[in-house]
Amino acid sequence: MRTSFVLAAALLPAAAVPAQLTLDPIGTYPSGVFDEGAAEIGAFDADSQRFFVTNADANTLDVLDLSVPAAPSLLFTVDLSAYGDGVNSVAVHEGLVAVAVQADPKTDPGRVVFLDVDGNLQAQATVGALPDMVTFTPNGKYLLVANEGEPDDDYVVDPEGSISVVDLRKGLNKIKVRTAGFGKFNSKPIDPAIRIFGPGATVAQDLEPEYIAVGPFGKFAWVSCQENNALALVRIKSAKVVALFGLGLKDHSAPGNALDPSNRDDAIAIANWPVHGMYQPDAIAVTSFWGIPFVLSANEGDARDYDGFSEEERLGGLVFDPVIFPDAATLQLDENLGRLNSTTAGGDTDGDGDQDVLLAYGARSMSVWSPLGKLVWDGGDDLEQVTAALLPDDFNSTNDENDSFDNRSDDKGPEPEGITVGTIDGRTYAFLGCERISGIAVYDVTNPWSPTWVTFVHNRDFAGDAEAGTAGDLGPEGLCFIPACDSPSGQDLLVVTNEVSGTTTVWGITAN
Repeated sequence: MRTSFVLAAALLPAAAVPAQLTLDPIGTYPSGVFDEGAAEIGAFDADSQRFFVTNADANTLDVLDLSVPAAPSLLFTVDLSAYGDGVNSVAVHEGLVAVAVQADPKTDPGRVVFLDVDGNLQAQATVGALPDMVTFTPNGKYLLVANEGEPDDDYVVDPEGSISVVDLRKGLNKIKVRTAGFGKFNSKPIDPAIRIFGPGATVAQDLEPEYIAVGPFGKFAWVSCQENNALALVRIKSAKVVALFGLGLKDHSAPGNALDPSNRDDAIAIANWPVHGMYQPDAIAVTSFWGIPFVLSANEGDARDYDGFSEEERLGGLVFDPVIFPDAATLQLDENLGRLNSTTAGGDTDGDGDQDVLLAYGARSMSVWSPLGKLVWDGGDDLEQVTAALLPDDFNSTNDENDSFDNRSDDKGPEPEGITVGTIDGRTYAFLGCERISGIAVYDVTNPWSPTWVTFVHNRDFAGDAEAGTAGDLGPEGLCFIPACDSPSGQDLLVVTNEVSGTTTVWGITAN
């Protein structure tokens, strides 16, 4: 694989100019529920022209009619309360709808519920604790489930994270569920870049699968373990985790990797600082070039914050190594690095009680990774630079209120969370949802070694009232690309489910 990887890189053609895409919001379905997760994850069925949306607020699946993309409407809802305590994810393959439902308590095994497009129960299967994401393989023979296995709030019960491989080859009457777990890593060395830090936890308990992206041939899948800053590689047919990769750190002191770390300077101040970002991707996607898969990651960042254990601490509250940081007093001012959220679970590399490396959550970017977890490309400070230029009065706003300029600079900035890919006129594009600023960034990733910026769009009204439902789309969580060949209108579409505003919006895509 290494030889092929290098050869393909050497034979890349000269960079072509990517098509300029225009994205227009053409239709929205409003749930009317604010900031309760009423529109989190969505999936489309081409034959029925229906769009399925998880509604965490009601523990239902909302089924929308998308036959007229400019006027999405609610057909009916499916009550999932008989199967568990909360719906987390949905996927569709050729009329079969799979829904992930967590148990009560969430540390117990959850379920996957299989429905037809009319919402009728077809089958169900028990999976791991806190099933957080589901996806089918391209041929529909398997369904993969990311079982996050979060601890309870007191950090007393901590189930193992895992990936359930649901074998559908013999039909819904003979479902077989196997577990790709991490138990073998409890007794063998792992990449030291992987964050294993839960109190008293084994490696298997500490790893928390967040999102799954299946390779183009359906043989392998990559799994993001967000809090652990890691990727896992799973062989699907054998239901085995074959490798774990630590993703390392992003150097924000390097050219092109600047960030704005303070919400107390009342300014846009994107600059280089001696801080290292933990990539910690949420959603991931897979693209390929000449048969070589590449993983695209939305580098959101996330901390563990429970009543029984919290790693969060601002850099102003930590002790810096005086030799490495002789200017610590200046760095720790609120207008500099003092407000930036960091962690007590890392940074002290020599065990003497002070910080030798200053860590931040997330990387405020999209990255491209090789199949073996090596960084191929990163978007640097694109997201903050572009949003600063386009939205100078609303830079790094939060997503549940307007008039919140600079509010999220001390956290994770624009906070990229969701990602999907689509092919338009022979070129491959990545659509990246930025949760806090509530916009969508687009890259041309046809050449995964050198993606190119395309555009940034949003459907947010910064003059509106978020709680009153007049601020447009807030908190993009799930993104679903519908190619023209499957689209009800014959136009490429992007459907975005927005967690905070509770809206599902259809974007029409035009290549110029």
